[in-house]
Amino acid sequence: MTQADIKTTPPVLLKNARIMDPATGHDDDGSLIIVDGKIAAYGANAHNQGMPEGTREIDCQGAVVAPGLIDMGVTVGEPGAEHRETLKSASKAALAGGITTLITSPDTDPVIDDPALVDFILRRARDTAKVNIRPLAALTKGMNGKEMAEIGLLQEAGAVAFSDATNPITNSQVLLRLMTYARDYQALIIHQAQDKDLAGSGVMNAGLRATWLGLGGVPKEAEFIAIERDMRLVAMAKGKYHARLISCPQSAKAIQAAKRDGLDVTAGISINHLTLNENDIGPYRTFHKMSPPLRNEDDRNAMVNAIKDGTIDIIMSDHNPQDVETKRHPFAGAADGALGLETMLAAGLRLVHSNDLPLMTLLAAMTYNPAKRLGLQAGTLAVQSPADIIVFDPEKPWVVEKSKIRSLSKNTPFEDELLTGKVLTTIVGGKVYDQQG
Repeated sequence: MTQADIKTTPPVLLKNARIMDPATGHDDDGSLIIVDGKIAAYGANAHNQGMPEGTREIDCQGAVVAPGLIDMGVTVGEPGAEHRETLKSASKAALAGGITTLITSPDTDPVIDDPALVDFILRRARDTAKVNIRPLAALTKGMNGKEMAEIGLLQEAGAVAFSDATNPITNSQVLLRLMTYARDYQALIIHQAQDKDLAGSGVMNAGLRATWLGLGGVPKEAEFIAIERDMRLVAMAKGKYHARLISCPQSAKAIQAAKRDGLDVTAGISINHLTLNENDIGPYRTFHKMSPPLRNEDDRNAMVNAIKDGTIDIIMSDHNPQDVETKRHPFAGAADGALGLETMLAAGLRLVHSNDLPLMTLLAAMTYNPAKRLGLQAGTLAVQSPADIIVFDPEKPWVVEKSKIRSLSKNTPFEDELLTGKVLTTIVGGKVYDQQG
């Protein structure tokens, strides 16, 4: 949205709302006022100061008003695989899920490893997307794990952080050089840690369940040994590091120890690994095939506790659209990945309704924490901050229907499930998008 668009956007009054701001811990009934695309005031008496002529009033009827969600784990097909997802279709799905900022992965075709490609993503987003798009750029050229990308130039072009997506960098010397070089630019490295040799040809969590299904297993050691290595490298380089997605308590323990030692590290997890486990694979459901794989129930519970105690900082959707051609295969041959933009918040609210997580903690992990880690002016309801806001009813039930999914692909692990918690309105830069269906 351009500055001209913002200036012509009418003022908005959100009244009779439960205002929640994870940046400050504010949680109280009241109103919120938007003027010129920015938050002008909020609180119990905000609307009493008088409203400009032409203000649009929205009666929230007790629904929650919070910062728009920021999703750090979004794969789109553009450029190169637009049949899977485009920036335009991803933004429509994001609006439905209350996500106002997408952090897009560099694993496109071609890979986002050149400043011109970063500029392409930003321009395409400006022209076609309704939400904020912030691209990640590749750590290595072609994401081959060998030759360093031009971090300084990519950052100058608009890349917010650097990652080889789900491709682990197995060469410790290469990763150490990257960390050291990125440190000089205060750049954040986002790494998916995995020992590929230990993972081998496994396709689900190693254990009894994999044996029963006759499928190769990926041991947890393939993840946490790599995380432990990465923490040693961070200590050597003294750079900024984010573990893209961890899935087992041993990895959380390594992250926790690194934080105790004063290292600049954070960790993320997907909503799938917080709300699903290996039993959800059932009779070889390929929409539940992910990397890292869904773990057992004890691991899932440990990950929820790691969110609660602050070891894991950020929850993402890990949105990875796959079409019929890549998912309608025997489980071992199907592509990894699931949709998540439209269901991230509602799935997360399962943990709130079960009293496993406070609502404020869930929202912080989806708003303020990713904004802080990426240095974005977002994730807060502070006065004069951009009016990227969601209104949602945490008690409203809805069914995930394939025909209503906005994404071009339909590989949701929550198909036909009843979720409780519905986004009613998404506001981006002061522009109101009411959600239907």
